Amino acid sequence: MDPDCEKNEKLEPPGEETPSLSEPPEKEPSSPSEEPPAPTEEIKGWKFLLFYLCFYGFMTQLRPGESFITPFLLSTERNFTKEQVTNEITPVLSYSYMAVLVPVFLLTDYLRYKPVLILQCLSHISVWLLLIFGTDVIALQFMEFFYGITMAARVAYSSYIFSLVSPTKYQRAAGYSRSSVLMGVFLSSVLGQLCVTVAGVPFMTLNYISLGFMLFGLILSLFLKRPKKSLFFNKSISTQKNGVHQSELQKMNPEAKGGWCTGWKDSVFLRMLLELKGTVRHPRLRIWSLWWIFNSAGYYLMLYYVQILWNEIYPTTNNRRVYNGGVDAASTLLGAITSFAAGYIKIRWSLWSELVIGVVTAFQAGLLMLMNTTSNIWVCYVAYVLFRSSYQFLVPIAIFQIASSMSKELCALVFGINTFFATILKTVITIIIADKRGLALSVHPQFYVYFGYFTILAVLYLVGAAWVIIRYKREEPVEGNEARKPEATTEQKVVTEKSTIESHA
Repeated sequence: MDPDCEKNEKLEPPGEETPSLSEPPEKEPSSPSEEPPAPTEEIKGWKFLLFYLCFYGFMTQLRPGESFITPFLLSTERNFTKEQVTNEITPVLSYSYMAVLVPVFLLTDYLRYKPVLILQCLSHISVWLLLIFGTDVIALQFMEFFYGITMAARVAYSSYIFSLVSPTKYQRAAGYSRSSVLMGVFLSSVLGQLCVTVAGVPFMTLNYISLGFMLFGLILSLFLKRPKKSLFFNKSISTQKNGVHQSELQKMNPEAKGGWCTGWKDSVFLRMLLELKGTVRHPRLRIWSLWWIFNSAGYYLMLYYVQILWNEIYPTTNNRRVYNGGVDAASTLLGAITSFAAGYIKIRWSLWSELVIGVVTAFQAGLLMLMNTTSNIWVCYVAYVLFRSSYQFLVPIAIFQIASSMSKELCALVFGINTFFATILKTVITIIIADKRGLALSVHPQFYVYFGYFTILAVLYLVGAAWVIIRYKREEPVEGNEARKPEATTEQKVVTEKSTIESHA
């Protein structure tokens, strides 16, 4: 654990137990009798709630047709051209994601998660209905729009868990929920590949199966418990030592009364942004936020267009020889393993962060070049699996490095801001190189652009790493000399005293 993280953990408890000065003293005697029911009422049944949420997360990932959307659109069943899919349909996903990200982020907290999860299920159903019945470009563009909503609504599931369990259960609950999602993605990809390769199931039938799972997911979402509190806007009353539950934001401004807006000076986001002013100066926060913004933008662009690249390298009319599901399953499994392994790496991140990011980014740039130049589809598959797993390796490290020195409200805000800037960057790149109103590049030139993009990032990271290491090496001798100064002063005093005694003698 980082020293900064330990400092925060040591400083937080006293702030939580500080009694409110404005509270009448006569309420204090009643608080001990009210203490026991509070945690019991709040935490009661958390295991069942956690199990149900994980089951919901698992089931909503069962979309066996998702790995085969591009082959389906390019097949004789829909007969769209590669230019239509690359330059007219797929770019809409980036635009819609950017347009709905901030509203969904705000509504998730204000509506307390459950309505946004229901919206996500309805959007998933719309995606598969449009895939099944849509026959023109406009319909498929709407399909991408609804897919963007489902992506933006993922924040509701990832943050929902923290409102159901006590803070002592956060780490375990987050691990369970993430594992359930990864297992759902893995099983979905395996199921889709087995249906296509072994059973010879048509792509349209896979779409109907996916629609069935999404309808079941909608039913599950209706029975989710709606929390009484959330991170930003909603503040629940609970029986704690001081009688009132205070969030981290209330501690920033104890006079705030809550609600959508309590005046400009007391607004939630103004207070959060003022708090962020001090945290953005933290070097670790800066470097990992920049990684989140720039690398995730390139990662998702690759993800959106890689199926088109596979079809370009290995065009086939035999559905049994399309292995997209198996490749997605392998990349998900290896990504989960690398994410798990990243939690056990113990190095001095303040010194080596830039170097680790630079090396991984350079590795990803090489994989992009390999994917784009090879004529062997299996080499391209392997490069794709390694690319995704290398990105997933850095995700948990970035999450810990960003979250280790701030409250959970500010942490959520930082992740939201990083994701928003990454989405803007991704949209700008899409408009320039992929959209038909821009350069409208085909998939191979696009991947050359992505290779150049990651190469530039790798060079910048490695230059930054060299600068950090050189500066550290220069400061190390100075620190050593300063540490030895008191010892030298003491020795000089002893010598001086000796000479004085001898002269007197």
